[in-house]
Amino acid sequence: MIEKALTSADVEFVTTLHGEEPVSFQVLLQPRGDQADRLLRAIDDIALGELDEAVREGETPEGEEALSTGRRALEVSLTALRASGNEAAGRLIDAHPLDELKSLVEEVGADEVIVLTDPHYVEEFFHRDWASRARHKVGVPVLKLFSHSKA
Repeated sequence: MIEKALTSADVEFVTTLHGEEPVSFQVLLQPRGDQADRLLRAIDDIALGELDEAVREGETPEGEEALSTGRRALEVSLTALRASGNEAAGRLIDAHPLDELKSLVEEVGADEVIVLTDPHYVEEFFHRDWASRARHKVGVPVLKLFSHSKA
């Protein structure tokens, strides 16, 4: 489960977690603009010391523009995962990400879930982030990872 395009460092990180064991990825992407409100994102930026980013939160794509950006981010991520020699499929989530995640886990018989996002300190503090909530819903281990860099 991701919120933006995977960087090359992210792809290398997730594809090497299981050594030489073959892995198939099912990627769910919810565009960042639809995930959290601007205030929470701005607080996260301030907590990270990224004041310039906090000021620019109003420029984050929303609605159809976020979906268009999300489609491109998903395709970039799937292409990179496939280029690393792994199977990868995915889809955008426009609502109820944890319900979608639970359905996908059941549908494909997933062994684990990887949630890879930027830090979201407010949500994490209150255990309202995707990984914390997914641990109570999906029935498989949930690994929470932070993106290596901005995409």
